[in-house]
Amino acid sequence: MKKIILLLSAAVVLISCNKVGKDEYIISGTATGIENGKTIILETQDENGMGLLAKDTVKVENGKFEMKGKITEPTFYTIQLEGAQAKIPFILENGEVTIAINKDSIQKSKVSGTYNNDEYVTFNEEITKVQKKLMDFQTKNMETMNIAQQSKDTAVINGLMKEFNTLQEEVGNASKAKYLTYAESHPKSFISALIIQGMLNDPSADVSKSEKLYNSLDESLKNTKPGKAIKTKLAEMKAPAAVGATAPTTDGK
Repeated sequence: MKKIILLLSAAVVLISCNKVGKDEYIISGTATGIENGKTIILETQDENGMGLLAKDTVKVENGKFEMKGKITEPTFYTIQLEGAQAKIPFILENGEVTIAINKDSIQKSKVSGTYNNDEYVTFNEEITKVQKKLMDFQTKNMETMNIAQQSKDTAVINGLMKEFNTLQEEVGNASKAKYLTYAESHPKSFISALIIQGMLNDPSADVSKSEKLYNSLDESLKNTKPGKAIKTKLAEMKAPAAVGATAPTTDGK
């Protein structure tokens, strides 16, 4: 009897594991306190960079919603609740993504369920800690700055701006260090590919460092759109800087 129970348990586990097929995704959402019939919109960036493109819509029923579809590689998407101003960013990928909408504060909604989304949440938490100094400074000095601007007190304005710029540079350097450390230690994370792609958009980028990070990425990431973009960009940056130059003649001129 025990063997039969064990076999049945194994079968249940196997069925649950096969809930999502190859290149398939399921978005399992909870929308507690949100009325039935409210629309949930799944959006992603238009390929031409002309804004967000709606890919799917579904209605909330009894505090829940579900979306299914196919996707071949991780891509950034957002969930938009009808009537809400903010959107919920997440990474849509093969597997079951769980989204719990917080109707009182969309920014506090929770996303989990797949490797890249769990990494995205953790990464954001770490970056928020690094950038907290800057946010605290802005909150603390907002009223003082407003009063100074109204009274045209340039001494106070210039002093606050100088302090802000110094702090901004400090936080910026700390953030870059955090990005680099993350990319070095997470070769299987989609976030790492995005970090390397962002690094290469900086004219002062260290090409050899970026290439080393790219080479360490998991092969599956190299085949994504960001991965292919990194490869192309590296090739361009490593190409001889003689494009447009005139070839020398036989006499050396």
